[in-house]
Amino acid sequence: MLKDITLGQYFPGDTVVHRLDPRTKILGLILYIVAIFEASGWVGNALMIVLTALCMAVSHIKPRNIFKGLKPMLFIIVFTGALNLFYTDGTPVLPGWPITWEGAERSAKMILRIVLLITGTFLLTYTTSPMELTDGLDRLLSPLRKIHVPVHEITMMMSMALRFIPTLIEETDKIMSAQKARGADFENGSLLKRAKALLPILVPLFVSSFRRADELAVAMESRCYHGGEGRTRMKQLRFAPRDLWALLLAVLLLAGLIALKKFGL
Repeated sequence: MLKDITLGQYFPGDTVVHRLDPRTKILGLILYIVAIFEASGWVGNALMIVLTALCMAVSHIKPRNIFKGLKPMLFIIVFTGALNLFYTDGTPVLPGWPITWEGAERSAKMILRIVLLITGTFLLTYTTSPMELTDGLDRLLSPLRKIHVPVHEITMMMSMALRFIPTLIEETDKIMSAQKARGADFENGSLLKRAKALLPILVPLFVSSFRRADELAVAMESRCYHGGEGRTRMKQLRFAPRDLWALLLAVLLLAGLIALKKFGL
């Protein structure tokens, strides 16, 4: 299960999506999320599915990578769908049943929204390196510096947290394998028993995390890192025509979905 968590991983490539400016992809993701919640009808949702599939094809991201990332979120997806399925008033599917046609439709749409939302986020992290994400967020949030918001420090912390997710997952998997080799059982027994069995994992994981954080701090200090003030960048971000076209298409998509919503499609 831990190996299925792919959030924070970066798959290098030379596709159109990989070459987009990170600011374009971040803004595109924001517009994509807004579009997901504006797509209320089946026509709008079908359009979002086609768009997401097209983005996956263009970026050469395999569907199995997306499905692996969705596995850890399966409980939340099913739980959300069940709540909407059983607690929505309307016309019963069969007389006396708690499931209504309106509940089934709402449940399907909610599940689709969650899947599309997670998929869009994965596409951003899969096609953008942590350093590019940091630079993109830093440039987008740079106006906040005028009100003394530590933009660079915030974006750096977000980037490092995202970068070390795969590392911590790998470390957790190694610790669990070592504990299983010593006879630990994490799958059987009551919920309380399984929770207690996780304690031998949490302690060495916290120790390892603090050790890595200390090593990272020493490495940054030895390289004279003192925050974003006066720092330069090796790679300067510049918008290319493809970035403007991508943002224009995202805005047009959102406008089209708003129009479809008004017509009830």
